Amino acid sequence: MHLAVLLWGFTGVLGRAISLDAPALVWYRMLLTAIFMAAILTYRKQWVNIQRRDLAQLSIVGCLMGLHWVAFYGAIKFANISIALVCLSTASIFTSLLDPLINEGGHDIKEILLGSLAIVGVYLIYRFQQFYGLWIAFGITAAILSSVFTVLNKKISHKYPARTMVFYEMATGWVFISLLMPILFYYVPQTKFIPDSSNLFGTGWLHNDWLWLVILSLCCTVWAQSLALNALKKLTSFTVTLSVNLEPVYGILLAFLFYNENREIIFCKGSDNLNWGFLGGMALILLSVVLQMLRLLKPGFSASGFVKEKGGINP
Repeated sequence: MHLAVLLWGFTGVLGRAISLDAPALVWYRMLLTAIFMAAILTYRKQWVNIQRRDLAQLSIVGCLMGLHWVAFYGAIKFANISIALVCLSTASIFTSLLDPLINEGGHDIKEILLGSLAIVGVYLIYRFQQFYGLWIAFGITAAILSSVFTVLNKKISHKYPARTMVFYEMATGWVFISLLMPILFYYVPQTKFIPDSSNLFGTGWLHNDWLWLVILSLCCTVWAQSLALNALKKLTSFTVTLSVNLEPVYGILLAFLFYNENREIIFCKGSDNLNWGFLGGMALILLSVVLQMLRLLKPGFSASGFVKEKGGINP
């Protein structure tokens, strides 16, 4: 399970390593993931029929997932990995607020208070890092979209195998992003769409976009999903919930390791003074996530739902 979460945490690092602009990166990721999933389903003879109504819902989820990734990678490209992941960590709070609206339940005042705590944390980050303001908004948008497609997936997650759902969501999301690409090229003609393809066996292999795209799709999506679903058969609810909530922590630590982002966000720009705004905001967001996790760790709670509802796709 921890290996799956670690692979999910690498998506931010790979998003920064790939030189493509965010929409093009998402276009390739969804295409490659759909191809890999189709190959696995064909090899294992696991294709199942999808009802037309459910296929429409999977298509909506795929479109939302595509927009979610565009916003997430946009935040990474123009701010940094840590900012994007801290904002994305609020998704579980938004999910708890949206789920009663879509699945006809009642709101919990404690969840509303936790959501308010997370929003205060985001405000602190924005207040003291206004040069990242627009991209913080992109990160929050990614979190909201993630919560929406998670809640929508919940309605049909019990009907079909996760791999089948992932294939249809990736395929329809890819079609949706493809339809938006001409609009993007019209308004932003300098958008980079063709991946760099340096020699894999030369000194330029670190700048080979195809290598990172394949790793992003095959390892961080397909393989991570398989690891998570297999782990769900053995682990307790506490282990699964704790592990999944460690994803932004892993991602931020990886960003510190590979890109020295600790110098960008922990210290004020151009000085050695601690950035208390970012540290305080991140602490509030992580506190809200931990408190929400502890609320969910009660008798009868099924922790496998989070991974199954998202189809093992995170973020």
